[in-house]
Amino acid sequence: MLNRALRLLRTYHQFTQVELAKRLGISNSYLSELEKGDKTPGLDLLEKYSELFKMPVSSILLFSENIDDGRKPGTKLRVAAADKILRLLEWLEERDSLERAA
Repeated sequence: MLNRALRLLRTYHQFTQVELAKRLGISNSYLSELEKGDKTPGLDLLEKYSELFKMPVSSILLFSENIDDGRKPGTKLRVAAADKILRLLEWLEERDSLERAA
């Protein structure tokens, strides 16, 4: 789920993968792997996202479903809520791209 949030952050701010990778100081292929969910970003990279997009790391980590492995009460609710937020944002992104194409 974190990979979806990172991709949506990028597209919401209208960065290409190349532009964002350059700003974060990582390779484009690494950014692509992050957004596909093949790799997981470290805290240092999440801090760079936080600085660039002017939001707390904790807000980005809301979308990390494995933070506490479900040991705390409310984890399932947080993960479900985060997933619904991402689905809504993905739907808005898709709707906007269809409107631009029309």
